[in-house]
Amino acid sequence: MTDWLEHSVLVEVDAPVELVWDLWSDLEQMPRWMKWIESVRVLEDDPELSRWKLASGGFEFTWLSRITKLVEHQLIQWEAVDGLPNRGGIRFYDHKDKSAVKLTVAYSIPSFLGKLMDNLFLGRIVEGTLKADLKRFKQYADQVQQERSYPE
Repeated sequence: MTDWLEHSVLVEVDAPVELVWDLWSDLEQMPRWMKWIESVRVLEDDPELSRWKLASGGFEFTWLSRITKLVEHQLIQWEAVDGLPNRGGIRFYDHKDKSAVKLTVAYSIPSFLGKLMDNLFLGRIVEGTLKADLKRFKQYADQVQQERSYPE
């Protein structure tokens, strides 16, 4: 038996939703701001599939993910089809020259492990990491916007 844990985090970004969308939809760039994500590779023969590798504290997990819903400038949803069970979505909110990004991640862990590690403790670690990831994303988006606004 397994338990599904879900976490959502939100960040306001001082960049238009078009730019924020472009950065998130380039999945292979995610290791730039996602601390635990070591690599993402979109499969050439099926761009809706991507191979993910998570590495942290000596642990390593991989999974194959499929994009299940894509609404340009609004939503990207995925689910793992092989490997580490997970699913989630990134929702984009257009606030004129600014935007907001809400990341929701759900993952499955064995029930005994959830009880052993205490879901609240594990949840705090994951949520804290996701918040830090979105803060890094905000900084990355700011940097990209400045580079695009002020070419050298």
